[in-house]
Amino acid sequence: MLMTAVPYFERPLFFFDQSRFRNALTSQPHITVFKDALSGSNMQFNRRFIEGEDIRTLVYERALFIDCILHYAWYKFEWPDSISLEAVGGYGRGELHPASDIDLLILYRPDVLEECKENIEKFLTFLWDIKLEIGSSVRTVKECIEIARNDITVATNIMESRTLVGDQSLRHELLQQSAPNHIWPADTFFRAKWDEQIERHKKYNDTEYNLEPNIKNAPGGLRDIQTINWVAKRYFQVRTLKQLEGKGFFTEEEFSLLYSGEEYLWRVRYGLHMVAKRPEERLIFDYQRELAKLFGYEDEPGSLAVEQFMHKYYRTVLALRELNDVLLQFLSEAILQKGKCKSVTTVNERFQLRDNYIEATHTYVFEENPSALLEMFVLMAQNPKIVGVRASTIRLVRESRHLIDENFRNNPKNTQLFIKLLQYPGGLVEQLKRMLRYGILGLYLPEFGLVTGQMQHDLFHIYTVDAHTLKVVQNICNFLLPAAKEQFPIAAYIMKRLPKFELLIMAGLYHDIGKGRGGDHSTLGAVDAEEFCARHHISPRETRLVSWLVEKHLLMSSVSQKQDLSDPDIIRQFALTIGDQMHLDYLYCLTVADINGTNKELWNTWRASLLRQLYLEAKLALRRGLENNIDKQDLIDETQLAAIRKLVRKNMSETQVRKLWGDMGEDYFLRENVQDIVWHTEAIADHPDDSPLILIKKTTSRELAGATQIFIRSKNQKNVFVAAASALDHLNLSIQDAKIYSSKSGYTVDTFFVLNQDGEPLGNNPALLKKIQQTLQDELRLADNYSEVISRRTPRRLKYFAMPTRTNMSHDSLRNCSVLEVITPDRPGLLACIARVFVQFDIQLLNAKIATLGERVEDIFFIADKNNQPLGDTELANNLQREIREQLDKRVDLH
Repeated sequence: MLMTAVPYFERPLFFFDQSRFRNALTSQPHITVFKDALSGSNMQFNRRFIEGEDIRTLVYERALFIDCILHYAWYKFEWPDSISLEAVGGYGRGELHPASDIDLLILYRPDVLEECKENIEKFLTFLWDIKLEIGSSVRTVKECIEIARNDITVATNIMESRTLVGDQSLRHELLQQSAPNHIWPADTFFRAKWDEQIERHKKYNDTEYNLEPNIKNAPGGLRDIQTINWVAKRYFQVRTLKQLEGKGFFTEEEFSLLYSGEEYLWRVRYGLHMVAKRPEERLIFDYQRELAKLFGYEDEPGSLAVEQFMHKYYRTVLALRELNDVLLQFLSEAILQKGKCKSVTTVNERFQLRDNYIEATHTYVFEENPSALLEMFVLMAQNPKIVGVRASTIRLVRESRHLIDENFRNNPKNTQLFIKLLQYPGGLVEQLKRMLRYGILGLYLPEFGLVTGQMQHDLFHIYTVDAHTLKVVQNICNFLLPAAKEQFPIAAYIMKRLPKFELLIMAGLYHDIGKGRGGDHSTLGAVDAEEFCARHHISPRETRLVSWLVEKHLLMSSVSQKQDLSDPDIIRQFALTIGDQMHLDYLYCLTVADINGTNKELWNTWRASLLRQLYLEAKLALRRGLENNIDKQDLIDETQLAAIRKLVRKNMSETQVRKLWGDMGEDYFLRENVQDIVWHTEAIADHPDDSPLILIKKTTSRELAGATQIFIRSKNQKNVFVAAASALDHLNLSIQDAKIYSSKSGYTVDTFFVLNQDGEPLGNNPALLKKIQQTLQDELRLADNYSEVISRRTPRRLKYFAMPTRTNMSHDSLRNCSVLEVITPDRPGLLACIARVFVQFDIQLLNAKIATLGERVEDIFFIADKNNQPLGDTELANNLQREIREQLDKRVDLH
């Protein structure tokens, strides 16, 4: 390359010494010189970003620097006159983030291809050699038009093209031939882009609030801003939105919001590319904390730095989603509906429908009638034929929302309107989402405004508090649909019989509203719910119900997953807390809606069966009357007699059966159902010796539906539980529950209920069941002296969310044992690890209650010392808990 023949890059680059670069090219290998220039520029751009330089300057200057690099790379080769190098896509707009693709189009006239084909290949190869991440295409103008005619992405890229070097007339021809009067007229282009956005939003559950959001493609992200840009530019035929200022497309406030929102997302995206060192668009957990630190956030009491960072992000994308709504609606009216208005229907003196879009009848509607700010959403909930809100009315709502103050909130007319809205489940959540996006919901319910965009930085919840709350309300409304009868039969049955379902919706709205303030969110939320009910003139009795539901919304889930549902005392205590059938019905529906709105993976046949069992047992206890508590011995006798009758029909005598049962404790006959006792007893009778007996089958118990049941009976053998837990973990099986019994004659019985690692039933797989049995037998042979707990990789998301293990020890006077509660992130080998600590401290495991809540476990262990007595030694109890915490926390990388 002769530098004297290569023109200087004309646009100024204050941070890049072109003369030095040109001199280096005359004496050093070109690839080295280009790579050094790129590396040096990346370092200085990153330094300037960390120092807080204006993000637009960085993004534009990075694109400008690449322009310069491509200028010199192009002039390494000889080119005819009729060829050009074009920047397209985001790079065509003159925007470039650290790891963004550099999209290029080489345009040429057909008669020069043979002459320059070899140089095109060499040019592109050189760009790859210097490690530029390019996307390239080589086409004539005609080829571009033919492809763009059927591919809106190509048509969009052409709109944003700019000539870097070469014959500019080629791009002018391309733009002329791809104009709306030739291909993709404005209305067709708009419809296609709007449909494209709808489909894109669906991929992200149509929410801005995913736990690991995609900053480019999720609702409220950069692609939403670009969609507005593309459609507006094509319709108004401008190069930038700035050219539309003052022409009625957007207000000054809207342009400011669009501009500042884009800048914020650019900063986040720039930082994300920088810390990820690749073109990452997802704010995955591994990077959120790094970015929070990079952006200067610090942990505060009750609020982690990462939660503050994500709260700002969620608030920004929510505002951009609202703006996207109003601007696309404006464009729809200007492009799709222009001159096509078929009908205007009067609703009342404040509102009318224009082609099924609601609009205010005049500019001063909300100023003269502030209640109309709520009335509009009630009208839409009442009439499902209303498609949406006219852009001019959305703007009026945004301009008038300052009218929602304390007087507005206490106005009986407004409180009646809000309660009326809650009485239309079919359209309720869609309107609540609109109210949230337009800033109305957080103003009318200030306590809801406090949790808007509030992240719950754990893996138990996968949405922000406000998004989770609306999902819970949606679930409640869905229980009224015909489809609910199959998936949620009890909830569907109950919902149609509740005295007032809107009371349940109120509880759903307030159940988590106390989060983020410190203290017990259930208690705080109950107070807020009581105040809401008082303000909305709910009767004292109904107010007490709503407040109680909020306060107790975790009770049913906790009891079903942490306590022994076969114990009549547990059921009685729960029923006493509930009090009556109405409270049980409301609480059951709220619990099912809450679990399903927290994390889709939490709801499986196992949890459904636990809740169903608790509901039915409590219902029976309430019907029987709490003063008529069932006697344990009656239950034991009834179970034994029923099992004996079945076994006698199988040619076993009562004497033989009772001898086999030996000195099994009462827990066995309280917790096991008749069918399983018969199954166990038959197998024991057929078992020739005292070697371990292992039985496996899909449980037939309705209460334990879906799980595979594993029964292990052994005699005079230590560490059976730890051996079985290790073996099942090695097989990637998730232990959902465990029952442990022992007899004075040395027999131990362990029953495990397992699902696969995805929380699903194992299905009909004889080979897998045989493998489970063989693995258990192998492990039991080593139980007295076997190797360290297996080590498997902790999942990325879990590793990031590691929290310190918490333990708590209490005394159970009924069972005469100690109760150990362990709360910790779930991980491979967890139960085996805990069981090994029990062995180390010579602790007898009497029973266990396993509860996995998302990626967190809350397990309960009923234990005794080596003398089968409660742990009366405080030092022993403390040392045991400390060792469990240390062993478990070693296995996860705590931050």
